[in-house]
Amino acid sequence: VLAQGRNVSVNGAAVPEGRPYLHKGLGVTWPGDWVAVASSLGVRVAWDGRLAVTVTVEPELRGGTWGLCGTYTDDPADDFMLPDGDVAAVAAAFGSAWKVP
Repeated sequence: VLAQGRNVSVNGAAVPEGRPYLHKGLGVTWPGDWVAVASSLGVRVAWDGRLAVTVTVEPELRGGTWGLCGTYTDDPADDFMLPDGDVAAVAAAFGSAWKVP
């Protein structure tokens, strides 16, 4: 899914603004001024088209996530878990570790 402002595409195909999209466990909706993408995996990402992003994860995934959104364990000690399993001391090192080319 690629979103640039109010322009959204899935696998290169445009999704018309305001029209819900559902295909193979992936849904795109337009709640208010936001665009939301939900997967059958239990993850939902909503974006205001500018700066604000929210990520919602189903309770069944508790403790089963990692990456920039964290481990979902409610334990601040593992909030900055790095790809190798270590914990970064500062946020900048954490963010840099998750960069991809």
